[in-house]
Amino acid sequence: MNIAIVDYGMGNRRSVEKALEHVGATVSTTREEAQLRAADGLLLPGVGAFPAAMRTLRELELEDVLVDCARGGMPFFGSCMGMQLLFDSSEEHGGETGLGLLRGAVRRLDARGLKLPHIGWNEVRWTRESPLTEGLPNPATFYHVHSYVPHPTDPEDVLGTSDYGTAFVSVVARENVFGAQFHPEKSSTHGLALLRNFARICDQVRNA
Repeated sequence: MNIAIVDYGMGNRRSVEKALEHVGATVSTTREEAQLRAADGLLLPGVGAFPAAMRTLRELELEDVLVDCARGGMPFFGSCMGMQLLFDSSEEHGGETGLGLLRGAVRRLDARGLKLPHIGWNEVRWTRESPLTEGLPNPATFYHVHSYVPHPTDPEDVLGTSDYGTAFVSVVARENVFGAQFHPEKSSTHGLALLRNFARICDQVRNA
């Protein structure tokens, strides 16, 4: 199966590519519409600010392509800031609209006086079962780097939560759309297990 990493200049593309290859996926890093639409799954990485990321996606004419693929049933995974882009909007840097694949807004993490950005390993507790988390312990530990967090409108979209000063949503899932606030490619055994599960989901959808 082929997983396409969206190449829009904001994310640890090479690290994500190596991690996916390690778990057995064939990987292409691309911004070409035909390649994105032909993939068995999409992974949207992200490092930086939400408004800049959305501007870049629009300048590259990728926004509609990504939305079409996700709404057409293709497995879609947003990583770190890429997970935030799945939502309707963010208040970061004055605010910006997102891809709108999940209802809700991204807001600054209320860390209750703790230092931001939140950087480091943190436990994530699963709120329900999902093929994305199959075989992972509860809780599982992942590497986070962020100052903003999503606030899903529908609580059923929440798959995992963590704590840093206060509880926050760390993993989301709705049908074929998934997102993680942490960097799975930097999260050792548990991160690779999560990516392996996503690759398995892509393979199952392809063969359905």
